Amino acid sequence: MSVHPQVQMLLERVARSPLPPYHTVSPFVARRIYRDTRAALAPGRPDVAEVRLLAFPNYALRVYRPVGGEVLPALVYFHGGGWTIGDLDTHDVLCRQLALGARCAVFSVDYRLAPEHPFPAAVEDCFAATRYVAEHAAELKVRGIAVGGDSAGGNLAAVVSLLARDAGAPAIAFQLLVYPATDQRCASASHERNGQGYLLTRDAIHYFRRNYLPNERDWSDWRASPLLAKSHADLPPALLITAGYDPLVDEGRAYADKLRAAGVAVEYRDYADMVHGFLLFGGVLDTANAAVADSCAALRRAFEKVLA
Repeated sequence: MSVHPQVQMLLERVARSPLPPYHTVSPFVARRIYRDTRAALAPGRPDVAEVRLLAFPNYALRVYRPVGGEVLPALVYFHGGGWTIGDLDTHDVLCRQLALGARCAVFSVDYRLAPEHPFPAAVEDCFAATRYVAEHAAELKVRGIAVGGDSAGGNLAAVVSLLARDAGAPAIAFQLLVYPATDQRCASASHERNGQGYLLTRDAIHYFRRNYLPNERDWSDWRASPLLAKSHADLPPALLITAGYDPLVDEGRAYADKLRAAGVAVEYRDYADMVHGFLLFGGVLDTANAAVADSCAALRRAFEKVLA
């Protein structure tokens, strides 16, 4: 299958851009490029009933509630960006869409970024944020917790689910894993097949990995590469989304296979004509909005079981 015509138009638009590739500039500049270009591709920002910030020593949470006052299920969301770029603002529209579409409170996590804070800082922050939501559920007016994220955030959601299982808490009802990075060895065939020309490049992946995992011995740590965990049994059910023209597609599919082989209920959905990052591009890609709707439907089904 060829790339979607709307994706082809996007690729041509990116090729004409005067902005430098992420891997050629400092993280400070890369963050600015990412922040400014996301807004140009996002759909309109929907209104929600409440948005507020909770701040802690190492991380912050932006809380979105679609309605005020009532107890809602919670989604703890970890943004993408190679553990180096991305923030609360780059994923603001998506979190609003998820809050409204899944009718849940979304807790978007502003975790520490590399290279200033390399592995395992992001893991520690994301697990701490998830525990905070669970331990303060009554005052936050939530019941039932899912975790989710895209790209690096999908990696963190998978790792948090493993950590929670091993620790015996918090109880996680569902994983939303959107084109997750699951194997930092970056050796799957799709890294070669899709490594140039489809937005996320091999050069960018290696740049992000150098920032997040400067010590090669950490590449095989399951907290960096959840595909390499010794066991995937007893994990929460999952929706795992991949894109056909993504360097990460093979490792995403492999993670779905690992979960399924361990007895975990997994819905795997490959958007074969899409590229990495497409979920954020609803302003120019119709499929992005369809994928967000699919994600919301899966979350609603999971939350119905929790709240029954």
